[in-house]
Amino acid sequence: MVKKKFSGLEVSLIVMLLLVMTVAVALIVLMVTGEPAVIKEETIVPECPNIPLAERVNCFPDAGASKSACQMRGCCWSPLDERNVPWCFFSTNHGYSLVSEERPNSHSLSARLKRMAAPSLFGSDIEELSFLAEMQTVNRLRFKISDPLSKRFEVPHEHVRDHVTQVPGSLNYEIELTHKPFSLKVRRAATKKVLFDTAVGPLVFADQYLQLSARLPSHNIYGLGEHVHQNYRHDTMWKTWPIFTRDAFPNGGTHNLYGHYPYFLCLEDESGKSFGVFLMNSNAMEVTLQPAPAVTYRTIGGVLDFYILLGDTPEQVVQEFLELIGRPVIPPYWSLGFQLSRWDYGSLDEVKKTVERNRAIGIPYDVQYTDIDYMEDKKDFTYDLVKFRDLPSFAEYLHSKGQKYILILDPAVATSPRINGPYESYDRGTKKEAWVTEADGKTPIVGEVWPGETVFPDYTNKDCIEWWADEYERFSKEIKHDALWIDMNEVANFKKGSIKGCADNKLNYPPFTPNILDGVMYSKTLCMDSKQAWGDHYDVHSLYGYSMVLATDVALKRVFGTKRTLMLTRSSFPGVGKYSGHWLGDNAANWNDIKWAIPGMLDFGLFGVPYIGADICGFFDNSTEELCRRWMQVGAFYPFSRNHNAQHYMPQDPAAFGENSLLVNSSRHYLNIRYTLLPYLYTLFYKAHTAGDTVVRPVMHEFYSDRRTWTVDRQFLWGKSLLITPVLDPGVDRIRAYIPDAVWYDYETEVRMEARKQEVEMFLPADKLGLHIRGGAVLPIQKPAVTTVYSRLNPLGLIIALDNNNAAGELFWDDGDSLETVGSGNYMHYQFSVLNGILTMQVMHSGYSDPNNLRFENITVLGVIREPLTVHVTDGNNITTHPFTYDTYRQVLYLRGLELILGQNYTVSWSQPEFERFDCYPEPDVDEAKCRARECIWEPSNIEHVPWCYFPEDYGYTATTVEEQPSGWSFDITRNTKLRSSARPESPDINTLRVEIKYHSADLLQFKIFDPTNKRYEVPVPLTVPPNPETDETKRQYRVQIQANPFGIQVYRNSTGTLIWDSALPGFTFSDLFIQVSTRLSSEYVYGFGETEHPTYKHNLGYHTWGMFSKDQPPGYKKNCYGVHPFYMGLEMTAHAHGVLLLNSNAMDVTFQPTPALTYRTLGGILDFYIVMGPTPELVVQEYTNLIGRPVLPAYWSLGFQLCRYGYANDTEIAELYSDMRAAGIPYDVQYADIDYMERQLDFVLDRQFLGLPALVDTMRTEGMRFIFILDPAISGNETDYPAFERGKAKDVFIKWPKELSNDIVWGKVWPDLPDVKVNESLDWDTQVKIYRAYTAFPDFFMNKTATWWHREIADMYKNITFDGLWIDMNEPASFVHGTVGEKCLGPAVYDNPPYMPPLESRERGLNHKTLCMNSQQHLSDGTPVKHYDVHNLYGWSQIKPTYDAVLSVTGKRGVVVTRSSYPSSGKWSGHWLGDNYSSWDQLLKSIIGMMEFSLFGISYTGADICGFFNPAEYEMCLRWMQLGAFYPYSRNHNSKFNPRQDPVSWNASFAEASRDVLNIRYSLLPYLYTLMFHAHNAGSTVIRPLLHEFVNDKNTWDIDRQFLWGPALLITPALDEGAREVKGYIPDDRWYDFHTARAIGLRGQLVTLPTPLNHINLHVRGGYILPWQKPENNTRYSRKNPLGLIVSLSDSGTAKGSLFWDDGEGIDTVGEGQYLLTLFTAASNTLTCHVSKNGLPEAERLTLGVVRVWGAGNVLITDIILRENSGTEKKITGSHNLDTQELIADATALSVRVDQGFTLIWKTSI
Repeated sequence: MVKKKFSGLEVSLIVMLLLVMTVAVALIVLMVTGEPAVIKEETIVPECPNIPLAERVNCFPDAGASKSACQMRGCCWSPLDERNVPWCFFSTNHGYSLVSEERPNSHSLSARLKRMAAPSLFGSDIEELSFLAEMQTVNRLRFKISDPLSKRFEVPHEHVRDHVTQVPGSLNYEIELTHKPFSLKVRRAATKKVLFDTAVGPLVFADQYLQLSARLPSHNIYGLGEHVHQNYRHDTMWKTWPIFTRDAFPNGGTHNLYGHYPYFLCLEDESGKSFGVFLMNSNAMEVTLQPAPAVTYRTIGGVLDFYILLGDTPEQVVQEFLELIGRPVIPPYWSLGFQLSRWDYGSLDEVKKTVERNRAIGIPYDVQYTDIDYMEDKKDFTYDLVKFRDLPSFAEYLHSKGQKYILILDPAVATSPRINGPYESYDRGTKKEAWVTEADGKTPIVGEVWPGETVFPDYTNKDCIEWWADEYERFSKEIKHDALWIDMNEVANFKKGSIKGCADNKLNYPPFTPNILDGVMYSKTLCMDSKQAWGDHYDVHSLYGYSMVLATDVALKRVFGTKRTLMLTRSSFPGVGKYSGHWLGDNAANWNDIKWAIPGMLDFGLFGVPYIGADICGFFDNSTEELCRRWMQVGAFYPFSRNHNAQHYMPQDPAAFGENSLLVNSSRHYLNIRYTLLPYLYTLFYKAHTAGDTVVRPVMHEFYSDRRTWTVDRQFLWGKSLLITPVLDPGVDRIRAYIPDAVWYDYETEVRMEARKQEVEMFLPADKLGLHIRGGAVLPIQKPAVTTVYSRLNPLGLIIALDNNNAAGELFWDDGDSLETVGSGNYMHYQFSVLNGILTMQVMHSGYSDPNNLRFENITVLGVIREPLTVHVTDGNNITTHPFTYDTYRQVLYLRGLELILGQNYTVSWSQPEFERFDCYPEPDVDEAKCRARECIWEPSNIEHVPWCYFPEDYGYTATTVEEQPSGWSFDITRNTKLRSSARPESPDINTLRVEIKYHSADLLQFKIFDPTNKRYEVPVPLTVPPNPETDETKRQYRVQIQANPFGIQVYRNSTGTLIWDSALPGFTFSDLFIQVSTRLSSEYVYGFGETEHPTYKHNLGYHTWGMFSKDQPPGYKKNCYGVHPFYMGLEMTAHAHGVLLLNSNAMDVTFQPTPALTYRTLGGILDFYIVMGPTPELVVQEYTNLIGRPVLPAYWSLGFQLCRYGYANDTEIAELYSDMRAAGIPYDVQYADIDYMERQLDFVLDRQFLGLPALVDTMRTEGMRFIFILDPAISGNETDYPAFERGKAKDVFIKWPKELSNDIVWGKVWPDLPDVKVNESLDWDTQVKIYRAYTAFPDFFMNKTATWWHREIADMYKNITFDGLWIDMNEPASFVHGTVGEKCLGPAVYDNPPYMPPLESRERGLNHKTLCMNSQQHLSDGTPVKHYDVHNLYGWSQIKPTYDAVLSVTGKRGVVVTRSSYPSSGKWSGHWLGDNYSSWDQLLKSIIGMMEFSLFGISYTGADICGFFNPAEYEMCLRWMQLGAFYPYSRNHNSKFNPRQDPVSWNASFAEASRDVLNIRYSLLPYLYTLMFHAHNAGSTVIRPLLHEFVNDKNTWDIDRQFLWGPALLITPALDEGAREVKGYIPDDRWYDFHTARAIGLRGQLVTLPTPLNHINLHVRGGYILPWQKPENNTRYSRKNPLGLIVSLSDSGTAKGSLFWDDGEGIDTVGEGQYLLTLFTAASNTLTCHVSKNGLPEAERLTLGVVRVWGAGNVLITDIILRENSGTEKKITGSHNLDTQELIADATALSVRVDQGFTLIWKTSI
């Protein structure tokens, strides 16, 4: 055979092939073994930045740094004279570059990163990385950096779920990526503050070394663990904290301890805004804090999986974190009792001796432990049959005295047999393969712990969990006990790794070892290459305790079933608090450890483990009596309160120090206090469980705005209300303590502290610690006993600590022993509130009835400034007087012997003497002599605003022969004549009065007090009352009682017994020109009275008086304005509501005082009160408008946007404005002309500059626009040819003097100018009035002939210039002279300057200031003459209906009337604007308050002048006002002469665009708004609706006035403050969708921060409602032609409802004539149904169905949408379903389905 010879080329090819094959094999091996792709080392020249030392990021965290070694890493070397600052720090060469970026949806961002060429620190760098950011909630951002090519270990957390696709609402953060080098910035969306900036250092991502640094915004860093932190706030001076679970002593070093918590909280600044950072990584790591400030993470495995959590306060950040990892368990009630333990009692006999001696001293004591010494040779699931032979009955021994027994189990299981046989637990575990194995995955790894040679359960293995639960169940049958303590689960091993040692590999000896204790990974634990079901022990070591907790929870549930038990673990990981408590480990008996326990507890509060405490008196070493005494004092306030010490040390249980020792007495004292407060502590755990609140709370969490609290860690709080200040140093009885900025009371002395917001010296002798209750708190308490079994049988009570006479608190109560009582509803929840001497005890949830018939027995009220007169307890319909004692020195009220049954509602009221004073001299010039002249009491007070002159108790009237009839009451009352009269000679008292009380209906009550002898003026406004009274008392919501002497009417709500009216108070006065009556109020929550600018919607009861008298007065604080509405709504503490109307039109005022009480003072007429009973706020308005008249239904076009200006120079300006608005595409329906269109401001006369206006109006109207003109009532009398005046004079329509005084007109001066004058507007106002203004006459609109005349003039005007509505102004009536021309009123001066002058604007000028003389005479429609004094406030009211009738008559359409002055029932015919406001920021809020008040008053069509009337508007303010004003029902931008324009097209393109955008939203929702207007017109419901109307059971809504609703379903949260880019808004307890994104926001029942960029207003749609909408157009003529859309916002249960009212939009009385469509929409089970309730719609107005948007449609793809007509025809609709937003869009436009025919829409998924 001839051998083949290869050519040179062939040889070369063969060699190359072999080389390729070698490389290929190597690559295959790499792929099979999973080893990462690594980067070839490259030599580079480091680019060293010139950065501050504080920002250097260490490039050499391991040992051996040198210049050469540093430079080999491509880093920068710059040695210093200190070693803390890195000498070797990163160059800019390191890191990764971002090479691609994707945004697959709105809530996520992904990117691909590639490593920049640079030397490796520790080898095996990963070249390509995947970056993923998930915007998980509005406050939670997750970003993860991982290897896209090789799966790495990730924590298999039990609670943390994969990302839910839906992002709930606008994000409070922003994320920004920098490309090279890659970095990440996280900012607050609103403020743009950078919170987390990784640009400070490079990203390093190697197989076993991952590093990320981030610059932080402040040094206020808290958390990270588990370590001993000697202070709560971290030191950022180059401190490195290792995190890796370890069995080590907590002796004050920086070494790692039992738990693994890579989580910190950062307080940004005094605003309280904070954020948390959580790295979900369980590998060994270290965290360095440096003074930049910055943080650097170095971990040796896994991935970088970060969560950034934002909050407005530190407490909110904790809540966010616990929402992520799981909220804490509620421990059993008994576990809050005191507990005793020690390692090695020696025998059960010694345990019992300890129990008995501590029982004997009467110390509260609930739990006894045994440590491992109870076991046989320390073996789990065994007990020592000699020393602990009676252990099976020990639990019964404890239970017999109400105590509990807890025993310990360790994870390590001995391999050796038991003394008398096999160790079956070990054998069964081996059979189950339950053990952690060596690296081979088969051989159990063997170590040594307490019982000797041991194996270690792998709790990540399902078979192991089953084995553990089974063994525990077996053992529990043998040894009864109540809870389980698990220890040594870091996992601890007395051998290094195993009895065999550990192999030399990269897991046991990684290239970098964090700065952990001993510096060896497997020191005192297992080899890192050992195997568990979750992975290598290298990855899961720090999860060992966590996995054991999860397994133990399974075991406990198997044993205890539905009974709640306790677990206590030493090792922990985030999420453990959901199942277990924790103690701070094996501390020592020294003064350092007692101090360091407080930061430790505070840390675990952050970590979500509130059941926390330290071993009291120390575990190791002998404790001195002083140390143990001080420790027992503070330990009494550890949530987990256990005294525990170690083997071989002296006993330290309290009794061991002697039964009469100071330690025993002190311990008993403070443990009794603890047990007294256990209901409060238990409630705190409920709040932790349901909301994520902390229990032990840093002072900083409550007082973050005070920088001095940021470092307070020698004191702590229970919740927000109990401050604990212990003594923590030897030999001292005086300490320095910080008193935060609040009112505080000493718990023990009950005395209020003088200090606040300052450091004080506190005297705390040997038996005392500092304990203070925060003012404003109501703490539930219970009489203590020696165990909780017995204390829970004892009476409950309350400690109330007043702050400004207010306080609040709550109580959670269940059986204390059952699982999941919150989830099942088997609990009771009380809310307590105190306001001005009234305690309301309201049961908010009643799902549990305590079998022990518990009662609240004692109530202690701290801070009661004066001794009360009486104490009343109200229980339903029963009111009883209760005895009390009062400590004058301490200012404490004691109520003892109460019998208030747990589970029932009560009010307890104590009358403050000062607050029971009713002002006898409300005039401003009071002194003692004047007071006594009225026979009133003079007594100065140091309480601000309390009257010094007040009525005696018997001042008033007495009722005689009082007897109730089925329909009411009628009786006389007589004045107590032994007292002097009202001391107003011009106003003689009326000694005998008639009282009539009428039960009109179940919800309407009237009581009237008048002079039966002499007829007095009564308000001529007609009201609608039922023709027949309600005589069946069982149907009435109220009952009435009469107090005879002093006379008073008391009205109670039948269902609750609440007293809602009680005028049995001193001071009732009824004289000719002065009437005063006072009543108690049911609560502080009072709304209404007007028209006056109120700074808040809810009235302040702090002695505020509000005058009511209609006046031409721009809105201002306590300045009476245009209308008069003597109506209020009161909220009762039971969340019921009622309304009260005083039908009186004289000048008056009302005074609120904190009793709570209200005083009316009016200057004439009678007292005619009407009470509507609700019981809901919305029903109050409906019942009130049923009485006074339902609101008018405005024309559809009047809901469009409107423009007006006082100061248009000519019609050309209007034409140009109209053109510009159309060009800008801004929706716009109505243009106005103010008085400048008139010649010399004469009504009905067109100025020559506006001669083209009629043609312009006609043109605009052909294009869908509407026009409104202004008319004032005053008519010039100085004209030679002015038909309006001439005809009016001929008809005798003008107000005159009484004939006995003169037959002349009462002349005034208003806007009309004299003929042939040129006004010099530079002159002062009074001069202009004097020389230029004409005499004017005022029509008397009461008279029918005046209405006829007015109609004629309006009709003549309409012939010359067409209009669609009228705006009536100056109808208070206003005059520019005071009383009359010449300002000399005829007749008695007493009417212009009455004996009592309410606190009106310019009160010193009299009632005739800026109006007519009060002696002027008017005539009612029946001819009855009346003084203007009596009817002044009705002038505007009297003008409205004639104007409305004229508009309807001359236009033939519905039109609209807008009035300035109003009175109850004005809303039947008109809308109202809030008057001549100012261009200032405060007016935005006040406009909301004003609209909500006019909603109460029955005027739905209301709004304020957008951007303000007076003064120049500012850009940002006007833009924010345009956004707010787009949601006024009456939406008009209006400003005054001499100011720059402020219409939307007068600014710039951005302003016009923002205005267009928000008005487009308005126009799209006009069908919904119009439907609301119909419901107001038809049923009296509100359109602008306070949140409390919908969520009255949520007391958080009772104060809200910066937000409002459109009806029940649209929540508007505007920006109201300058520079605001975020707003705080309350999200009521329901499902809500962001209007702009269609996403469910996922928040409810909480105050949230909402980003609000300048072009944005926050709008949310309530789940469960259907809103009709249409595509917007330039005006409503065109938008009404568009198909009807629906927004179907589904509730939690997938249902929704809504309605649509539709008519021609302008027909007269379409509702009465039935010419309308009313449809009802319902959605349920993926089906939308349109049911036609009424169909009288003209054919021309019929609507077709357009786009239906279903929100909350789910994340399962909807594949079919079917529309079924009423005929049964089915048609498929094309649609789109966004799985991200969960919005379904179904477009039915092409089908031309008529809405008035009804339809059904069905959507189906493929499932």
